Amino acid sequence: MTIPTDPETGEFKRSPNRFTARITADGADGWPVQAGRYRLVVSRACPWASRALIVRRLMGLEEALSVAIADPIQDERSWRFTLDPGGRDPVLGIQFLGEAYRAADPDYDGGISVPAIVDIPSGKLVTNDYPQITLDLDTEWGAHYRDGAPDLYPEKLRDEIDEINRAVHRDVNAAVYEAGFATKQSAYDDAYRRLFARLDELSDRLSRQRYLVGDTITEADIRLFTTLVRFDPVYHGHFKCNRHKLTEMPVLWAYARDLFTTPGFGDTVDFDHIKRHYYQVHEQVNPTRIVPNGPDLSAWAEPHGRADLGGRPFGDGTPPGPPPQDEVVPPQW
Repeated sequence: MTIPTDPETGEFKRSPNRFTARITADGADGWPVQAGRYRLVVSRACPWASRALIVRRLMGLEEALSVAIADPIQDERSWRFTLDPGGRDPVLGIQFLGEAYRAADPDYDGGISVPAIVDIPSGKLVTNDYPQITLDLDTEWGAHYRDGAPDLYPEKLRDEIDEINRAVHRDVNAAVYEAGFATKQSAYDDAYRRLFARLDELSDRLSRQRYLVGDTITEADIRLFTTLVRFDPVYHGHFKCNRHKLTEMPVLWAYARDLFTTPGFGDTVDFDHIKRHYYQVHEQVNPTRIVPNGPDLSAWAEPHGRADLGGRPFGDGTPPGPPPQDEVVPPQW
């Protein structure tokens, strides 16, 4: 995997999302919400894709929006479907996600990223715009939500959620990659500083309230969780984000365990996929491709005590049911 960095500054430069059409209730972009029409392609290793898996579970969209799970190990041809019989996705009929990208644009030669939503009838990629994908799953698929689905992006809290999301993206979600992929000390130092300054700030906020915004789970919690759950397995060591482990930050560790044990969160997490992807794909960072045996994951199931702060995980809604049998993550401790 080639990691794009600026040769002068040593800073990691993430490629912009090239496909940004939206799937909406009114079909304004030409892609109307329709049950069974689209396929969500994810890797359980990827934090951006994990957001979409969590939202899909929380909103009860499993029947309306099918999912394809890519192998956590990419090759030069992109995310591949080697976990499926014959190495092809059984619905899309393709071996590599890049085929859907090129069906949408035959001249496309950019990065192939997940999450991605593909139009099943045409085989064309619709969107790889990961921030907008979850917001639209939160708000546009209402005709297919389960009974008791939560409101993850309530209108009265959207400005505050958006503000938190911008800060968390810049200084947490993206900063761990900027630290890990930096090729000059100054670039690493800047990302490291911003990361832990923001984590300290978030820790202070969460010492007083159970969730980031309001008294229920929102889009903001989902976006922070997918980075925190990867922190000790990969970001602390592999990406040199090592001032403290998550388990050494008491408030954030309890907050992460609270979410992990909430239906829809931990049951989408695959630590095996996470570790194998980061340590085996990022050869510039880990040339030996050795996957470490640790850390001990059993502590994720320990009591967190966060309920004492109040809050209602699903507001006036209810927890999602168990995941579909073919999406169950194997026990990992």
